[in-house]
Amino acid sequence: MMRASVRFAVLIWLGGLASTGLTQVFPSKPVRLVVPFAPGGTNDIAARGIAPELGEALGQQVVVENRAGAGGQIGAEAVANSAPDGHTLMMASSSVMTNAPAVYSKLRYDILKDFAPIGRVGELPLVIVVHPSVPARTPKQFIALAKARPKDVRMATGGPGTTSHLIAELFAMSAGVRVLIVPYKGGGPALIDLLGGHVDARIDQISSSLEHIKSKQLRAIAVTTMRRAAMLPDLPTLSESGLPGFDASTVNALLAPAGTPPDIVRRLNAALVKALTTPAVVERFKALGVELRPSSSAELASFIREDLAKWRKVVRETGLKLE
Repeated sequence: MMRASVRFAVLIWLGGLASTGLTQVFPSKPVRLVVPFAPGGTNDIAARGIAPELGEALGQQVVVENRAGAGGQIGAEAVANSAPDGHTLMMASSSVMTNAPAVYSKLRYDILKDFAPIGRVGELPLVIVVHPSVPARTPKQFIALAKARPKDVRMATGGPGTTSHLIAELFAMSAGVRVLIVPYKGGGPALIDLLGGHVDARIDQISSSLEHIKSKQLRAIAVTTMRRAAMLPDLPTLSESGLPGFDASTVNALLAPAGTPPDIVRRLNAALVKALTTPAVVERFKALGVELRPSSSAELASFIREDLAKWRKVVRETGLKLE
């Protein structure tokens, strides 16, 4: 009996040594950074924006791979099913981390069970823009207009269940107004129709609307984050303008498959934070309007849980549900 116990203890000890050995040699090959969307979008640009410096910090090349399809589900599923050894990561956005899990009754992945959070990359503030013909220059005036004309103010979104759609619903809930949500097949067509005056307003990425704001083709009335945006420092937040605590944005973060050893998670997080503080990366993201917000793994995990709960409440109270 004693011999069996000793043998079992030795096996556990050897297993621990093997695990330690694996983490000590990490990374032993190039790291694959999966983007669950097509090339050219914000998520893809963010991944390519940190890949060189992240690779330098890790001592291995970081290769960006686009796995688009099903609104990010195909790429997310591929990462969730990958070996949990730190060599496959995902550049995730709010749409994959918290929007889709809140809206869709069935997904190919479970955001809380299938991934190990590594750390946040950055936050992309969003802005409420209106057509110049809309008689509102401040959030309070816009809310008053929407209250006076229920279901008449038309807000364009990039499609059902998108970040812009959910934030528009959250805005309407928080302000106590009823607006007409007009879904488009993507942010581009929505912006084109807003410029043409076919709709009244849109919640958009600042980088997409900035040139139109500067040329006065669109009027910016507020940003949706708690903090003012660096690209529009004079523009108030909704929280400052009568909707205290309003905070919504697009967040990018790194995730690994669930079961990735804690030592590797810590090593990846340290490399990510190092990459995000390099001057080249800071300038690269500043030009995109992305405000870098490095975090620990635990902080990202808390954000995902809290943000998911927020959007689930919106979905529950608005009756929004997609299959």
